[in-house]
Amino acid sequence: MENATRVAVIGIIVEKQESVGELNAILSEYRDVIIGRMGIPYPKKNVNCITVVVDAEQNDINTLCGKIGKLEGISSKAAFSNV
Repeated sequence: MENATRVAVIGIIVEKQESVGELNAILSEYRDVIIGRMGIPYPKKNVNCITVVVDAEQNDINTLCGKIGKLEGISSKAAFSNV
């Protein structure tokens, strides 16, 4: 039996632009489970806000968030659907 997937929204705040290359590399690893992504620069606070919507197993989503959260100057948090 195949493991169930969940839809989740991952919020990402980028405070250190030098880490964006590493962030994009991680997101590229998970491109098969990414439904969509949106980035909004906020120059007033010198940050970028990124929203990534995924459909994947919960463990994979947690792993993705963990990898992103380890990057210097980048933080992330996931919100999961109940379905």
